Amino acid sequence: MNATPQIELSGGSNKLDPAVEILIERIGKRARNLYETHQLLCTEAVLVTLNDALDGGLTKTQAIALSAPFCVALGESGCMCGALSGAVIACGLFLGNRQPYRHRRQIRESARRLHDEFKSYNGATCCSVLTRKVKHDKSAHFQHCADVTARTAEIAARMILKQRPELASRSNRKFLSGRNSIIGGAFMRLFHRLSH
Repeated sequence: MNATPQIELSGGSNKLDPAVEILIERIGKRARNLYETHQLLCTEAVLVTLNDALDGGLTKTQAIALSAPFCVALGESGCMCGALSGAVIACGLFLGNRQPYRHRRQIRESARRLHDEFKSYNGATCCSVLTRKVKHDKSAHFQHCADVTARTAEIAARMILKQRPELASRSNRKFLSGRNSIIGGAFMRLFHRLSH
């Protein structure tokens, strides 16, 4: 395993095997659910979903600890979108876990490609720019961020699975099929706060 393969994200040739495309869609839906039920913020939802879905090796506590500082645009600074931050962390986790010192250049290239794909799809990477049109409407803002969270998890999953296709066979389908309601999400938040 010498070099991480180069990939093209944009365009029609981006599609993977139909079963993998279904997996990617499920990853997006699960990230959205974790965000929409207020269990996790954008960065956390992307990293936790990708870590749990593709067996990244982090505990949920570790994934949240790594991603929490990046939530709400780098700690509410309004800078880089939290979902994008979570996707970059996940790419480092999955693409850098095999000889990271040897593959640092490829890992950086993957981050740049992820950035470029995100920007191409959303028009910007800065949270304050992405939410400018919805910042005065709390409901629209929340839904916009849920959409960005889901789509970004899918973009990262596609990049990861193109470079590490063996992860698809190890996917955690039970985690991906889980769905919570708003009330279920509230109980999960309460449980986590009381148990940790």
